[in-house]
Amino acid sequence: MDRVSAGLDAFVFICFFRFAIRFLATVFFFAVVILAPIHYVYTGRLGIPDWDKELERSRDKGKIETDPKYLWTYVVFPYVFSGLAIYMLLQETNKIIRIRQQYLGSQTSTTDRTIRLSGIPSDMGTEEKIREFIEGLHIGKVESITLCRDWRELDHLIEERLKVLRNLERAWVKHLGYKRVKSAGNSLPLTRQTCGASINSEEENERAHLLSENGESHGIDVQIRPTVRIWYGPFKLKYRKVDAIDYYEEQLRRLDENIQNARQKEYPPTELAFVTMKSIAAAQMLVQAILDPHPMQLLARLAPAPADVVWKNTYLPRSRRMTQSWLITVLIGFLTVFWSVLLIPVGSLLELETLHKVFPQLADSLSRHPLAKSLVQTGLPTLAFSLLTTAVPYLYSWFSNHQGMMSRGDIELSVISKSFFFSFFNIFLIFTVIGTATTFYGLWEQLRDTFKDATTVAFALAKSLEGFAPFYINLLALQGLGLFPFRLLEFGTVIMYPINFLTAKTPRDYAELSTPPTFSYGYSIPQSILILIICVVYSVFPSSWLICLFGLIYFTIGNMIFKYQLLYAMDHRQHSTGRAWPMICNRVLVGLVVFQLAMAGSLAFRKAITRSLLIIPLLGATVWFSYFFARSYEPLTKFIALKSIYRDQPPDGDVSPSPSSTFTPPLGLDRDAFPIRIGGQVLGLKLKKYINPSLILPLDSAWLPGRSVVPQFEGSFEYYENSNHAAV
Repeated sequence: MDRVSAGLDAFVFICFFRFAIRFLATVFFFAVVILAPIHYVYTGRLGIPDWDKELERSRDKGKIETDPKYLWTYVVFPYVFSGLAIYMLLQETNKIIRIRQQYLGSQTSTTDRTIRLSGIPSDMGTEEKIREFIEGLHIGKVESITLCRDWRELDHLIEERLKVLRNLERAWVKHLGYKRVKSAGNSLPLTRQTCGASINSEEENERAHLLSENGESHGIDVQIRPTVRIWYGPFKLKYRKVDAIDYYEEQLRRLDENIQNARQKEYPPTELAFVTMKSIAAAQMLVQAILDPHPMQLLARLAPAPADVVWKNTYLPRSRRMTQSWLITVLIGFLTVFWSVLLIPVGSLLELETLHKVFPQLADSLSRHPLAKSLVQTGLPTLAFSLLTTAVPYLYSWFSNHQGMMSRGDIELSVISKSFFFSFFNIFLIFTVIGTATTFYGLWEQLRDTFKDATTVAFALAKSLEGFAPFYINLLALQGLGLFPFRLLEFGTVIMYPINFLTAKTPRDYAELSTPPTFSYGYSIPQSILILIICVVYSVFPSSWLICLFGLIYFTIGNMIFKYQLLYAMDHRQHSTGRAWPMICNRVLVGLVVFQLAMAGSLAFRKAITRSLLIIPLLGATVWFSYFFARSYEPLTKFIALKSIYRDQPPDGDVSPSPSSTFTPPLGLDRDAFPIRIGGQVLGLKLKKYINPSLILPLDSAWLPGRSVVPQFEGSFEYYENSNHAAV
């Protein structure tokens, strides 16, 4: 995959799929060649659940206890598969680190030379004092400093202006009419109206202009000019119809005046600043050093890209951000219990005995109809599982956006963490445990007894996992063969397109129709990691070859589909420079620990206590390796090594954020420049300097149909033509 055209985040994501393919192909080979024959010879199981049930009815069930030689596979292969997983993981990690260091070390972008300095004391609340402090450390020279201020008022005015601008465009379209022009090219015609084209002079009385019934003469109109109701009087009980175009244009003029005045105001500083150094080496030394002896003061962190900054969160005090973060954490803890209770009826469908206690008539009916029983016990839980893993990440994404994080990259990583916790803990561990719980009290007792120590966790997993093999086989088949075609189709976008097309009225609405869907790693990575963990946990059981086969199919198809989407079909932001990789590795190591606990529990369940104790050294080695990985490898996935920095290239930043260097058209891959998002809208401009877009955003006039007036902004801004957009 071309990491330059797709970004390091996409490269890391595809590397994970390649690692999973290599690992599962190796496990599948061992499962078919060695494990499957051993299980068949000693237990008579073929690894196909329905066939094994028929065979067990005619077999001597005591053979497992009297002939335990095959149990050595539960000791040997955990060592083999854990070693293979760690070895391949290190191979991919070394490759990612090498490419990341080479790529970022050769950059001279503003982002790579900028640090985010938080915890600034009140006596250092000016750019001059911050510059004096940083340069006094004798690490390097400062190029520019952006001290964040409380620009809340200005941001509110800009968002309000965008709303009024859209209302004005809709009013003009109602008056003039608009038909979408089919163009042979793949560009968007940029038609704008010159500012104030039909606004009356400022000397006119504003109130009379807003509330006049007839307005001024508008010439010959093809259609009746639209009107809007203005509510006034006590409790807003009276209204008057006024000309909508005049009303919104007057609102727009007033907002433009207020914005111009607000941009001249002096706002109180916050405790956050973006400091751009003249060299990448100086920035890297700052973020890896302790700058101040006082706790929580003058903390240097890597800065996100300028347009990746969530500016509204930079105004929040640290206490407010911490409070929001803890409240979201408590809420997620509450939802963890809620999801567990919600999964009780789904889990009860998997066990006919449990279902008989809750719904005896349904259980009796299913026992008489094998086909319906198979559908209810395998199809419905699998579908419920898939729907939950698809829908819940959207809720957790909303939580992450309200946690006060400074950048969208941090929000994306937070979504990955939260979604994986839900998928792994609630869907995998809890769902496996509650397969026999029929009430909330029974669930609570079962959870309490299961999670009181590692021994009971291993024992509970051993008892439940083999019985859940049919469910997970169906799940992998559904995810890999059933849902991936819909993912390739982007089913949600396709379904919403006719609705959005019918509701589109203005040229801007039609242009947004052609915007490609956005790829979110937070919705894809957690589910893929869980699929890999399921395959690892079942890698030694009789059904290992079948589960690994469907897992291999899942990752093979996923590798092709995601590569196509990331390179050609979807829009995504390359903002975290591959920081998701250590998160992926840590969660794979958690899966290995669960796998080893399950193997130890399986041996103890079969009364092979001595063999189960032989798993303990492997468990300790895996925990030690996770600590070693965090100390030795994670820093290289976060920082740029000083040795990797090319010092011969001059920096490309300007000392002052001049308009011509602040905004550029987003063409190609530039880590400094990502499309600006204001009020939930993506604008066709890219920010290259650390400055609030509300301070310098051009006050465009309405985008009107049939008027090919190209706006002039004195060379400060350029609009771009996106090849993914169709013509309007």
